Amino acid sequence: MDNYQKQPLPNATTVLVLGICSIVIPFGGLILGIIGITLSAKGRKMHSENSGLYEGYGLLNAGWIMSIIGTVFGGITALYFLSCFTLIYTLLSPFSW
Repeated sequence: MDNYQKQPLPNATTVLVLGICSIVIPFGGLILGIIGITLSAKGRKMHSENSGLYEGYGLLNAGWIMSIIGTVFGGITALYFLSCFTLIYTLLSPFSW
């Protein structure tokens, strides 16, 4: 029997919360998703080096995936509003002709 407890991966819960928030919050999704992806890098590296010492990889991986999805949705939302703003500015500009 092993006489040691597995250590939790750092920031696993934080990355999960950021991943969920990046999907739910449309305008903050891009920023929260990038932060979630960045925070998950250390835990993913630690788990890949020695997976027997750490627990909570499922939380970390789920948060990482949701952060990626939130970043994509946030980027699409930002591009949509940027293009709408550009179109409206172009149509209403007195020097457009």
